[in-house]
Amino acid sequence: MIELPYSLIIEATEEPDYFGFFSPDLVGFTGIGHSVEDCLYKAKWGMKEHVELLRDRGLPIPTRNLEPKIVIQNTKEYSPA
Repeated sequence: MIELPYSLIIEATEEPDYFGFFSPDLVGFTGIGHSVEDCLYKAKWGMKEHVELLRDRGLPIPTRNLEPKIVIQNTKEYSPA
């Protein structure tokens, strides 16, 4: 069972022990980890802290995603337009 309140995208980089992650449901939430498992652990606690920070600042808190998804993909290459 996914124990996250929001969906999570984990991106693998060219470095074998460096992953970035973010939530498309929780604006401004990002992080890095050294493995997929590390990203999941950090995201679980980081999402909680991020929501508490939004609450403390009186900012809107997105509704929990009742069907969160975890996507693991390669980092997308961005080229200047």
